Amino acid sequence: MTAEASSTGSHGDLAADGERPLDIALLTYKGNPFCGGQGVYVRHLSRELSRLGHRVEVIGSQPYPVLDDGYDGASRVSLTELPSLDLYRQPDPFRTPARDEYRDWVDALEVATMWTGGFPEPLTFSLRARRHLRARRGEFDVVHDNQTLGYGLLGDVGAPLVTTIHHPITVDRQLELDAAEGRMRRYSVRRWYAFTRMQKRVARRLPSVLTVSGTSRQEIVDHLGVRDDRIHVVHIGADTDLFSPDPSVPVVPGRIVTTSSADVPLKGLIYLVEALAKVRTEHPAAHLVVVGKRAEDGPVAQAIERYGLEGAIEFVKGISDAELVDLVRSAEVACVPSLYEGFSLPAAEAMATGTPLLATTGGAIPEVAGPDGETCLAVPPGDAGALAAGLGRLLGDPALRARLGQAGRERVLARFTWARAAEGTVARYREAIARAARPGPVTAPARTAAAPADLVPTADTGVYPESRATC
Repeated sequence: MTAEASSTGSHGDLAADGERPLDIALLTYKGNPFCGGQGVYVRHLSRELSRLGHRVEVIGSQPYPVLDDGYDGASRVSLTELPSLDLYRQPDPFRTPARDEYRDWVDALEVATMWTGGFPEPLTFSLRARRHLRARRGEFDVVHDNQTLGYGLLGDVGAPLVTTIHHPITVDRQLELDAAEGRMRRYSVRRWYAFTRMQKRVARRLPSVLTVSGTSRQEIVDHLGVRDDRIHVVHIGADTDLFSPDPSVPVVPGRIVTTSSADVPLKGLIYLVEALAKVRTEHPAAHLVVVGKRAEDGPVAQAIERYGLEGAIEFVKGISDAELVDLVRSAEVACVPSLYEGFSLPAAEAMATGTPLLATTGGAIPEVAGPDGETCLAVPPGDAGALAAGLGRLLGDPALRARLGQAGRERVLARFTWARAAEGTVARYREAIARAARPGPVTAPARTAAAPADLVPTADTGVYPESRATC
């Protein structure tokens, strides 16, 4: 988008809130909407912002975001590719690039960090994004960073900055350390998560932080040291037009559906596998469909073999939206066994279809799922016995399933939709723009002299990656 293009079109019209439409740069260093919540966030938020009358330019790296089209307002959303070296692509992850692929020192930094066991993309994307945004100064009213939290975004990025932090990745780090066996494995986890030092430093300097739940808000204060008056909760939600009941889809007896990465401890899949083994003694038709990648080895694969569940658990990935929705509709039970979630989109999406939900009380899940026995069944995290008991109750009680399914959808419609999320986000954009326009010194230490002009990392900054970031 050029400055000339930005100045044309419908700026004479008003946005849905009665104010001037905004030009928004929405940054995402990973954008796969089929693996991880960040890609889902960008896809749905950009669509709903455009429906409100705003123009959104998504600026992202591989895997590039997938954006919706074919709706009123789709022409106001565009994608600008800001390529990395794509070091984690399939089928050759952790590849070494050819010499002619290197373009500048940021590329060299990306490779060097990978070679030494770190994940470089949040830092290197932030440096590329800053360079790109500075070259286009004046084209955007606001820059919205989707949890990159890289040093590059502490510099002048040409417009007021708003940042979404879904939840502190320090939570993931601790759970993986707790599950790590052996000194070398723990060292590897610490090295991979060394980026959390960068995230803390960046987060504390941000003037405006959005997050998706009250639980995440408190975690950001406790783990990242961000002042609580700079953090604003804007709940996200389900696409309730897509995730909706459809009586024409047959329910498969005994089917349980969950969304999980097989060996990410945070997701608690191993406890659901153990629960399935227990519940099949009374409900032999019970079987599990996991939306996610199968691990060929590791704790989950070993548990499946140990309990003889090879024929009772199926992993599916790469399915379309329509296939995912029909899969959830076909289940007697949707389950979220996570040890922690900053929000839990799978819970909201399952509830939106009218499928009864069994969920743990980890993190912010109760904020989404609601009271035990009213809109879901709730159990403690990390408790296979409690999961088995909940599954048994739901599989054996059609009336309970029907009541929870209806109440769950009503809860999502009332509280958790992407349209509401977009409206709340725009309100925070306008506050950030107004704050930046005030005369006098900026009070929030968002852009201090702490980082050098080119933000070249130094020895004391550590190295800078993120968990589950190769999606």
